[in-house]
Amino acid sequence: MIKKATLLTAFSVTAFSAWAQDTSPDTLVVTANRFQQPRSAVLAPVTIVTRQDIERWQSTSVNDVLRRLPGVDIAQSGGAGQNSSIFIRGTNSSHVLVLIDGVRLNLAGVSGSADLSQFPVSLVQRIEYIRGPRSAIYGSDAIGGVVNIITTRDNPGTELTAGWGSNSYQNYDISTQQQLGENTRATVIGDYKYTKGFDVVAKGGTGMQAQPDRDGFLSKTLYGALEHTFSDRWSGFVRGYGYDNRTDYDAYYSPGSPLIDTRKLYSQSWDAGLRFNGERIQSQLVSSYSHSKDYNYDPHYGRYDTSATLDEMKQYNVQWTNSVVVGHGNVGAGVDWQKQTTTPGTGYVPEGYDQRNTGVYLTGLQQLGDFTLEAAARSDDNSQFGRHGTWQTSAGWEFIEGYRFIASYGTSYKAPNLGQLYGYYGNPNLNPEKSKTVGRRI
Repeated sequence: MIKKATLLTAFSVTAFSAWAQDTSPDTLVVTANRFQQPRSAVLAPVTIVTRQDIERWQSTSVNDVLRRLPGVDIAQSGGAGQNSSIFIRGTNSSHVLVLIDGVRLNLAGVSGSADLSQFPVSLVQRIEYIRGPRSAIYGSDAIGGVVNIITTRDNPGTELTAGWGSNSYQNYDISTQQQLGENTRATVIGDYKYTKGFDVVAKGGTGMQAQPDRDGFLSKTLYGALEHTFSDRWSGFVRGYGYDNRTDYDAYYSPGSPLIDTRKLYSQSWDAGLRFNGERIQSQLVSSYSHSKDYNYDPHYGRYDTSATLDEMKQYNVQWTNSVVVGHGNVGAGVDWQKQTTTPGTGYVPEGYDQRNTGVYLTGLQQLGDFTLEAAARSDDNSQFGRHGTWQTSAGWEFIEGYRFIASYGTSYKAPNLGQLYGYYGNPNLNPEKSKTVGRRI
């Protein structure tokens, strides 16, 4: 059981009504087609989680939040901070695309699947969850679904939160958002979380000496954002966050050998963007950089000992997204560019490697009376496997107010990860997995 104490400034009270409005049918959704549209107009199954939901559920991790979503299964090898995998609609964990503010999660390119056990839940302000394939809009990995974690907040004032629970659980969080003049807004968040945890692996039955200890977790997070409005139509932002996590896990002792039972993860992400919001045209250009260093080591020898392992990855992204109002709908188009760079040894890749991908997409939606039509197409040019195209289309008929029949068809693909291509047992000649999806629902 977790107990929480919260101190709010007077300005923070207004934020709760804003969060509550996100549950309405006409809440704007961006993730489905990469342009704003009411949730009621989205043909793909969509679920929205607000910060108010997270607080009400008393969720202590992102995995705790995702477990509540329809069609999601979480496999985790223990308590807080232990490795986890996400499964949507029975697909493989590598068939789930996880985005942070619309940008692909770093490190997923090494293992091929996203592990959200290390991502601080204190940064999550909103989650848009799309079930079903979305490769025609986002490219590789979006076969089972898309999870977009949004960190941007609109919560003026200062909030202090403290929580305590079993296994020496402690959580302290402070956030403040202040106006710097009429056109500039600054946000700062700090978070500290600690738990002694519990022993994950039981004793005996393995023929080896198990570790009869607790597997704890320690996380320190810092987030900052600066937003500025240049005019009625132009605005820009700069954001950055980083976290320093330590996770203990069970290993088996072999006399004379180091006991690798500690994980240390350093991660930082930075992005900057420029937005144009016209009456009929919207455009956004975002550039981002993320860097993560993931150590596994024996704390008696240290993380720089030869027995330790290091997974280090840098990711560079540039996204240009555009949408224009056409008739009773929208047409969107954009370009994605991504570069992933690893150091030697990362993900069992003996030599460092970088991979580049450029994607171009076109998507559209029209509402014609009781009918809604949606289509998307995308072409990706990857430095490893060359060019690959995907497309999808959907149609919805509202035969009774509040009830729709929806039919869809689309193609998807999953690019091989760096470990599958260049690991000790990798094959550089692998081609992307391909899938076709036919859907019908009411």
